[in-house]
Amino acid sequence: MRLIRSILLGMTAMTTLGMASMVSAEKADNKTKDKAAETQTATSASDDVLKPAEATSEGSVTVKGQTIRYQAVSGTLLVHPKGWDETVEDKDKTQPRATMSYTAYFKKDVPSSQRPVVFFYNGGPGSASVWLHMGSFGPKRIVVPDHEHSEGAPYRLVNNDYSLMDVADVVFIDAPATGFGRVAGKDKAKAFFGVDQDAYAFCEFIKSFLGKFNRWNSPKYLFGESYGTPRSAVLSNMLENDNSIDFNGVILLSQILNFTLDSDFPNTNPGADQAFITNLPTYAATAWYHNRLQGQKPADLEKFLREVEYFATTEYAMALQQGSALDPSRKQAIAQKYSQYTGIPVDYVLKADLRLNGGQFTQRLQGGDITTGRLDTRFSGPSLDPLDKEAGYDPQSSALSSAYVSAFNDYSLNQLHFGQGREYKSMVNFPGGWDFKHRSPSGGVVPWVTNMMPDLAAAMTTNPKLKVMVAGGYFDLATPYYQGWYEMHHLPIRKSLEQNLEYHYYKSGHMVYVNEESLKLLHDDVSSFIRRSYQP
Repeated sequence: MRLIRSILLGMTAMTTLGMASMVSAEKADNKTKDKAAETQTATSASDDVLKPAEATSEGSVTVKGQTIRYQAVSGTLLVHPKGWDETVEDKDKTQPRATMSYTAYFKKDVPSSQRPVVFFYNGGPGSASVWLHMGSFGPKRIVVPDHEHSEGAPYRLVNNDYSLMDVADVVFIDAPATGFGRVAGKDKAKAFFGVDQDAYAFCEFIKSFLGKFNRWNSPKYLFGESYGTPRSAVLSNMLENDNSIDFNGVILLSQILNFTLDSDFPNTNPGADQAFITNLPTYAATAWYHNRLQGQKPADLEKFLREVEYFATTEYAMALQQGSALDPSRKQAIAQKYSQYTGIPVDYVLKADLRLNGGQFTQRLQGGDITTGRLDTRFSGPSLDPLDKEAGYDPQSSALSSAYVSAFNDYSLNQLHFGQGREYKSMVNFPGGWDFKHRSPSGGVVPWVTNMMPDLAAAMTTNPKLKVMVAGGYFDLATPYYQGWYEMHHLPIRKSLEQNLEYHYYKSGHMVYVNEESLKLLHDDVSSFIRRSYQP
């Protein structure tokens, strides 16, 4: 998980120029109220905590009637940042370093070279992998309500009928300073808390993992959710072109690669209207779900969304491009059609100059007293302040976070036998902010926005066998599904490589797997993707 009320969950400041620099730390903090109790400051660690640790256990999972026996390994691996000098005697431990925690599940009695391995991670930045671990493809799954607040403890873990272990070994990785991992040393924040620094740490982790567990010759896959998708773009290119490690496939769940398209802050970047366009289909899907559409509700959601997508990219886009030159009568007509598709009153649409950001929409759709979810717009909750212009929290995050975090801690201690005496950090904040400056494959730092599309394009170009699966939820307003579609259809790759891309969308939100039917479909789509992307 996950982008929460800021461009990314746990982000306190944007340090790139352009749109990123326009978002103040104060505004980002206001937009993460729903996670404030859960976030924690990333601090230094003792040498004992930075020593790699490991615990093994065994278990089984049943998927589609097949019982799979596995060995689980939970632990931490030591990683160093770029520029670390192994020749320097470091008695006082001043060089920055980090441990990254993980849990790996290996099917027993199968040669590793014949078994695909998938590396999973969530986003944030600053999020551990607890969400994917407990909700998607591990051997156990937390049972939570599909679109309501959970009842509270005791929470229930069950056999995961949709675990991906029927086709691959799975590894859940926590980002530096999250999970059981810690960072230490001089300038540790500068060394690990940024786009390129983070990707380098994951690259070092994966190389260490491949060596430790003898998986160099296994078919390999990256699976990132939310901020994990731009991480995957940078990481896939870094592995391929800096380390000569090809991956068979990349799965992008709830994607954002170009931050100009962020759903929350397009108002802060006047003249760049594309985010308003890519948001619109999700607004329509949400209005459809909550019965806020004018007239009769369409029976077929997908068919309805194709209609909205066409309007968004034609009439609506042309109107936005005209700016103040737009004829008043034409503006009125666009506002009326916008209202028809989104359930937002015409007068409000006009006052917003046809441009509503995500927070305005979720605060206004169901009236000021009810706030619509952001990570999953099927969720609703009472508004913190009915007079606020934008939503003050995210009902979906508030509804589910405790269940995931509590269940994982109990599971880790009692079944994985790892974590005794340690604190598991599901989220961390970054005191100095996250460094969004990114050096593109061409070697330059793009001055106006963080954009990882060139990285994925470079990885696909230099490895033309690399397959990419894009997945998302129709009710995700953190990373709207049409945003991901738009990015991939503007990826700077040659025509022949477009056949390596595939798209899958579900009637769920940012955490697609929260909806059990969507999880079932996602499992089938990912397992098929893996089977089709390597030769056993």
